[in-house]
Amino acid sequence: MKSISIFGTSSDAGKSTLTFVIGRLLQERGINVGVFKAQNVSNNSHVCDDGSEIAIAQYFQAEVLGIPTSYHLNPVLLKSGHGNSASLIVKGHVVADKEVREYYRDLDSLKPAVDECFEYLSERYECLICEGAGSPVELNLMDKDLSNIYIAEKQDTKIILVADIERGGVFASIWGVYNLLPEQLRKNIIGVIVNKFRGDRSLFDDGVRIIEERFGISVLGVLPYAPLNLGFEDSQSLKNFVQNKPNPVKKIGIINYPTMSNYNDFEPLIADETIAVEFITTNIVLESYELVILPGSKRVIEDLRWLKKTGLFEALKARHKEILGICGGYQMMFETIIDEGGVETAEPSREEALGFIDDVIVFQRDKVLKKGKYEIFGRAINGFEIHHGVSEKYPLFYEKEHIKGTFVHGLFDDEAFEAYKKKTIDGFIATMRDEIDVERVIENINAV
Repeated sequence: MKSISIFGTSSDAGKSTLTFVIGRLLQERGINVGVFKAQNVSNNSHVCDDGSEIAIAQYFQAEVLGIPTSYHLNPVLLKSGHGNSASLIVKGHVVADKEVREYYRDLDSLKPAVDECFEYLSERYECLICEGAGSPVELNLMDKDLSNIYIAEKQDTKIILVADIERGGVFASIWGVYNLLPEQLRKNIIGVIVNKFRGDRSLFDDGVRIIEERFGISVLGVLPYAPLNLGFEDSQSLKNFVQNKPNPVKKIGIINYPTMSNYNDFEPLIADETIAVEFITTNIVLESYELVILPGSKRVIEDLRWLKKTGLFEALKARHKEILGICGGYQMMFETIIDEGGVETAEPSREEALGFIDDVIVFQRDKVLKKGKYEIFGRAINGFEIHHGVSEKYPLFYEKEHIKGTFVHGLFDDEAFEAYKKKTIDGFIATMRDEIDVERVIENINAV
């Protein structure tokens, strides 16, 4: 049985969601399905069952499909670095900070890890749904593309195109991507899914006919616009989310610094109809919020300096209502942050922090990666840790008066949110189930 590559005709076309939707539909027909993304770029990551780190999208996909998580699902991950560099994570662990040109120069050295992980999963699943990245036909980068062209050619995958009709130009994007792909990959295309359609579906009947008759590409489905509001892969998706909560009883402000990370921590708050969530990017009055949260950060010292530059640093120090810090935000609550080894900064650094907690944060080269059950703030949570900074006096959490903080992610998850998440995911998949020609997909992946 062939594996499947999900290629977007643009960024944010819906590849991540279609990966688990198609995976679930194949599971329902008795096929043992796994997920894979050779290389991802995201500050939003999760600790796996094996203690490694992968992008949140692949973790979320695995969670939806009920399969084990490990670094094999996402062997190469890039996170924001200082300047024009990125933190390179290979097989679940940080190996180096790489300048972008250096990363592309050394790309071939990453292919063995990608191949190893694909083969590992292939031995355990009948079919892998391989999520692509961005557009597969960025002509200046096609020879440097691990997630699209490399996997599709090396593993001879079948290909499903996903086009975002909401962006406009859907015909040009489908035609352009199809015709710019190498000839062998064009032969492997099963068809295209037109995603995020609003309004009367019958108004696109002529569009389907044009794609099938003039382009010669099968249309596997025209999917309705249906926001999931879970598994946010990037901060832009989160910031674009508009809440409709006419009668909230609590207002929470989240400081949205430049390299905010692990924003999935706040999905339970966004899902709660009684809570209005706002993301704060400028120095505004904080006293209108019952709670202000300092979230995770990929570059803690840089984001701390941003707080000072915007004036939010002094506003936080003057606040007397509750402040909660999570991971990077927790570290900003200490007296000083020390990064003498240049773990997250371009040169050895010391930075005065908010001074709420009587200890210092020291950055260590080896990242703390843990997942399990924690007793924090008087209750048990299933969470995870993912940080370089450590505190000797308060290694897990701190609580005094209006100041609370912890290294642990997943603080707001509870049984009610898990039930909401299951209901929402099942409903989302049900919306798509009758709109996708799964039989055509199965016929193609079974073809010799």
